[in-house]
Amino acid sequence: MALTVAITGTRSTGHRELAWYTELFAQFLGAFAGNQAHFHIGGAKGIDSLSLLWLAENSKARVTIVAPGTVAQQPAEARQAIQCCRERIAEIVELGAAELGTPAYHARNRWMVDRSDMVIGFPLDGPEGTSGTWQTLNYSAQQGKPRLIVPV
Repeated sequence: MALTVAITGTRSTGHRELAWYTELFAQFLGAFAGNQAHFHIGGAKGIDSLSLLWLAENSKARVTIVAPGTVAQQPAEARQAIQCCRERIAEIVELGAAELGTPAYHARNRWMVDRSDMVIGFPLDGPEGTSGTWQTLNYSAQQGKPRLIVPV
């Protein structure tokens, strides 16, 4: 049976070098990225785009991109990563939110968690906060789903 994993994480990734994220993903995504794995990724910049690029290059896992509105509404960095990896993306889900704001992002995050067996979260290092990453991790806990929390 294939394991389905939602990835959530900070959009603020400029404080680390790309090589650092490459090693981090090899360690924490690589363990789950076998041929039978399926990842749900939010399609934003930061961890979403970096994890998409890593999975496309280093695994045969299925990838679903989930946008709260449309991919065209995503930041340029995210659109570029999606375009670059298009051949490796199994599905793009556009939830069609009329307005992109906190409710739309929370709905996207719940959509991913509801369809996943576990969540891997990459929040900014520090105390638990109210970010979308922590909202997603806490929602997964409420749903009784395993969480792997890897601070960046």
